[in-house]
Amino acid sequence: MRVSMIAPHSVTMVRGGPWVQALQTARYLPDYGVDVDLFNPWTEYPPGAFDLAHIFGASLITYDIAMRLHQFQRRFVVSSIFYTMRSPGFIRLTRRMEGMAKRVFSGIWTDYSMTAKVCELGNAVLPNTSDEGRLIERGMEIDAGKITMIPNGVEERFADADPGLFVKTHGLRDFILCVGHIGSARKNVLALINALAKIDHPAVIIGQVHHNSYSRQCLAAAAKNRNITIIEGLANDSPMLASAYAACDLFTLPSLFETPGIAALEAGLAGAKVSITKYGGTREYFLDYADYVEPSSVASIAGGIERGLNRPKTDALRERIHREYLWRRVAEKTAAVYRNVLGT
Repeated sequence: MRVSMIAPHSVTMVRGGPWVQALQTARYLPDYGVDVDLFNPWTEYPPGAFDLAHIFGASLITYDIAMRLHQFQRRFVVSSIFYTMRSPGFIRLTRRMEGMAKRVFSGIWTDYSMTAKVCELGNAVLPNTSDEGRLIERGMEIDAGKITMIPNGVEERFADADPGLFVKTHGLRDFILCVGHIGSARKNVLALINALAKIDHPAVIIGQVHHNSYSRQCLAAAAKNRNITIIEGLANDSPMLASAYAACDLFTLPSLFETPGIAALEAGLAGAKVSITKYGGTREYFLDYADYVEPSSVASIAGGIERGLNRPKTDALRERIHREYLWRRVAEKTAAVYRNVLGT
């Protein structure tokens, strides 16, 4: 079976969750009889060049390629990578209002309609959480029979992460850790920094800094707190990142939402306790092994961190992640969807 993986053109610049998801799934698919090609828009793909395409992200950015695949009768699946705090009812209403407006004014499109169209044209839709799946089914009105939940995953190497490198380099251990882009409003780093001001405990924030007004607010607030260390931009395959996960006591990710936050899975597999946003399907992954916070409340974020710091470490979360969420297991489930779509 030959599968061509298609991601937004900016994926190598951002290097966020979709980049990790695509590459790590591709890494293990050959173990399940799938030859993977990373789609190149400058390469000509004649009919029969691949059996199936796999699009990562259902959005404006991937709308055109989905339309072209459909036009040329190429089968494809899509990892929707979609989440919103809006309800399915709100999404349906917005799309119907858009449809009414199009009867009078042509050329009106919303993000929701783009996502819905990509999912509609795909032969299968693969959300990362059941919450995301409900938004796709009820909000985008996609047939439930096309939807299969395929979880995000984690590399097994994080289970063997050694704290020594980070401790030796930075002189810190048993700290609070957050890994996420600094400047992305969804990551909610400013609220986290404000919450850390209420807690007298060393903290490390690792992330690529987006040069915008929000990141400047984050950096200015962090500079006022002697407990906070900012480390800019460690690559996902960096030994220092894995060591940081192993060296910390508590990993926190109080984003507006996560589906479910690959960094939190990595930290949990390395043995860290987890405090995380309650939105985006996180509870489906972390069950009762994490502390959940309301991201709009600094007090809630601080409370979740304090509860986590006061909890003893156990191996329960680590064992769950190792059992359920390794990328090899994700690839196995993904290959099963491919075979179902192709009827093989």
